[in-house]
Amino acid sequence: MPELSFEWFSDPQAWGALLTLSLLEIVLGIDNIVFLSILVDRLPEQQRKAARLMGLGLAMFARLALLFSITWIMGLTICRSSFGTSARSTKNTTGSSASR
Repeated sequence: MPELSFEWFSDPQAWGALLTLSLLEIVLGIDNIVFLSILVDRLPEQQRKAARLMGLGLAMFARLALLFSITWIMGLTICRSSFGTSARSTKNTTGSSASR
């Protein structure tokens, strides 16, 4: 089992990235609410609550799916394709900086 490293905890760039991502999520969440409110207002009164809940649920599911796919991509270590003449893996597990 790999050992957990908390070196990022004291890195100001990591905190800046976390703050940036948090603000983006808040802004996009508000944008989703405004967009759904505009669309839901066009529906009959009895369908509005269900449509609002379904829209917010699907938006949350899409965000989580994208988050997990990014996590999966960041964990890739083997180069599956190359562009041009040089191919590089996404992570260097040997510690050297040589390209493949």
